[in-house]
Amino acid sequence: MSASTELAAVPPKETALAVYSAANGLDPWLSQIRAEVDKFLSVLPDLATDKGRKAFASMAHKVAKSKTALDAVGKELSAQQKEVPKRIDAERKRVWDTLEAWQKEVRKPLDDWQEAEDRRVADIKGDIARIAALAVDLDGITAEDLSERIARVDAVAIADKWAEFQVDATLAKESALTTLRSALTARQQYEADQAELAQRRADDEARAQREREEHIRKEASEKAQREADEAAQREREQAEQREMHLKQQAEQAEQAAKQAKADQEAAEQRAEQEKRDSAARAEQAAEDARQAEIQRQADAEAEIKRQAAAREADVEHRRAINRSAVEAFIAGGMTDACAKQAITLIASGKIPAIAITY
Repeated sequence: MSASTELAAVPPKETALAVYSAANGLDPWLSQIRAEVDKFLSVLPDLATDKGRKAFASMAHKVAKSKTALDAVGKELSAQQKEVPKRIDAERKRVWDTLEAWQKEVRKPLDDWQEAEDRRVADIKGDIARIAALAVDLDGITAEDLSERIARVDAVAIADKWAEFQVDATLAKESALTTLRSALTARQQYEADQAELAQRRADDEARAQREREEHIRKEASEKAQREADEAAQREREQAEQREMHLKQQAEQAEQAAKQAKADQEAAEQRAEQEKRDSAARAEQAAEDARQAEIQRQADAEAEIKRQAAAREADVEHRRAINRSAVEAFIAGGMTDACAKQAITLIASGKIPAIAITY
């Protein structure tokens, strides 16, 4: 082993180029380093001790130093031998990645332990913070709630689970209990004062209620007497009004009888007049119906005559046009018979695309 690389000596300068230029040329050095790693991993140090944790860190560091040393030789060769940089760089990367993975492999137990340790510490600190949180923001909290918080804090057992934070947990618990108990004493005094104040208010309200009830009873008695006096007065006035009303009803009945007799006579006269008017209306309606029938018959006869005259005029009109057409055909050289036959055919629509306009 080399003092500079810890786990493996770098290739000698006289053979370094051949080693780095060959495919997997550094495998013997990697095998030597891997042997040391496997040897270390076969007997794992105790992570529970500081010495064990330092051993993991030291081995990971040695792998890192070997990685850096081998890469440095390759980097130097790459700078000197520009014609083979790609092969050298590829080997460098392969070796770097391999040793990087071995470094992580060696360090993983330590990292896992550290992560678990961080979680453990965070959990304990969180528990301590929750204990302290029970003793803050106490304004407005009832004595019952404060007692419940005291019971929760008091129930927290300071045991081995707190590990190196036992002192902190103990101090947090004692501080929370002191604060909560002080707040409970103050709250109990406040609630007692409030209860006493509420009792005095209730007594004052009860006394005021009795005074209001006595006042109401007295007013009710006086009101009942007034209402009785007013009721007697109303009864006397109502009796007088009833007597006057009965007298008025008798007078109104007499007037109503007279009016009913007059209304009956008027009704009889209206009925007689309506009977005469109805007979006159019926007679007039019959005469109107007779006159309307006469007029309807006259209008119908006139319409028949008008339609006959119109048809006769139309026939004469068509006959005159037809004669003119016949004369035109004859003037054009047709015989009388041919001209008449042509007009007849055209008028009856038997000659396509030819018509006579009447």
